Amino acid sequence: MPAPVPRQRAIPAAEGGQAPAAAQHEGSAQDSSAARTAAPRTATAPSGSSATDRTADTAPDRAETAAHTNLTLLLIEDDPGGSPIVPDLLDQSGKPIRVRTARNLTEAERLLTDDVHCILLDLALPAPGRTGDDDELAVLKHVLEIAPRHAVLALTGADDTERGAEAVRVGAQDYLVRDELDSRLLSRAIRYAVERKRSDSAERRLAEGRVRAQENRRLERGLLPTPLLDGSPLRFAARYRPGRSRALLGGDFYDVVRTPDGTVHAMIGDVCGHGPDEAALGVELRIAWRALTLAGLCGDQLLGTLQQVLEHERPDDEIFATLCTVDIAPDGRRAGLCLAGHPSPLLARPGMPARLLPYDNNGPALGLLPNARWPRMQVELGAEWSLMLYTDGLIEGRVGDTGERLGQEGMVDMIRRQLSEGLSGEQLLRTAVNEVRDLNGGELTDDVAVLLLDRGL
Repeated sequence: MPAPVPRQRAIPAAEGGQAPAAAQHEGSAQDSSAARTAAPRTATAPSGSSATDRTADTAPDRAETAAHTNLTLLLIEDDPGGSPIVPDLLDQSGKPIRVRTARNLTEAERLLTDDVHCILLDLALPAPGRTGDDDELAVLKHVLEIAPRHAVLALTGADDTERGAEAVRVGAQDYLVRDELDSRLLSRAIRYAVERKRSDSAERRLAEGRVRAQENRRLERGLLPTPLLDGSPLRFAARYRPGRSRALLGGDFYDVVRTPDGTVHAMIGDVCGHGPDEAALGVELRIAWRALTLAGLCGDQLLGTLQQVLEHERPDDEIFATLCTVDIAPDGRRAGLCLAGHPSPLLARPGMPARLLPYDNNGPALGLLPNARWPRMQVELGAEWSLMLYTDGLIEGRVGDTGERLGQEGMVDMIRRQLSEGLSGEQLLRTAVNEVRDLNGGELTDDVAVLLLDRGL
């Protein structure tokens, strides 16, 4: 919900370089025009208020505000009362365009409040602290710096149009020739400048948003693992679906590496929570697991070290992570299994129904208990098999309108059926995740990670 915009303070006539006698009027031009022309006023402000008071409630975006309130022009010219630069002005709907005047940049900064939509700058005005030999557009660059969200029109002489064109290249929305000014030309130029500034700002914000989104996607994709399985006969497949809207990475994490002795190590884990902090912590744990595994650690020693990493890196003491690690012997027929509060993997073998591996000898999730232990169980895999590791996002989805969870039993039945239909590898995982989503009646709210290792004859 947008925050309320504070009311702008009224600018007294004397403070804006305006004639005192014009302080009570609002017409085709603001108070400064009244001091320079004899044109009659078309409206009179109510007693006790000024034109500035009546346009005080404004939003930060000059152009968007212009669509709903009278336009306000800030004229920066060293002798605004001595020459009729600004005639009476009307916006597209016929409302008077109000004018504030400033004789120098110091006054301009004071008058540059949120209800100003456009700046008309005399390029002949000297920039503060500069001599005539300095950059001839220094005053414009200073104004663009102090008013980055305002439309700017450059004012030049008839013999100085090249500098006007250069002013547009530097950042002004347009330039005008002093001797050619009339109310229609200047009114149209102001409206055009405000709309062009709005369009340019919106396009810039859109481009910046696209760049940020692309960078985030590249970063998140780069944080997903590249399995190290060179030399292994095992086949690998994985599926990842974050629960956060528009995110590419969640708190689930996985990895697979092969050590020099031929052992294949696989891991899958889940950091509690769904935000970017949990995703970052999952990446840290995955990288730490890979480094420790390649360094030769496994089982209880590995998980104990990972718990220390978690305790040092988590944003608060309530954060924990579940983990499942499997180390498959070089011959591929047996494996060691460690569970830290994580669901047990599913093993499928030809001629036998898929089943869950033993779960009764597991340890606590990482980060829950100090000095915890995680027993390593020996598992016989056989000559030909498929081993599926997954996070609880796959089993905690709802089933239709009943409100019941799919659960591990429902998942096992689903995988058995899909295996009987001849599905395997990437196709099996894709079909499983999509079916779980369909059973849930829509996108899953939890992160889902699934990996599959296959050994065939």
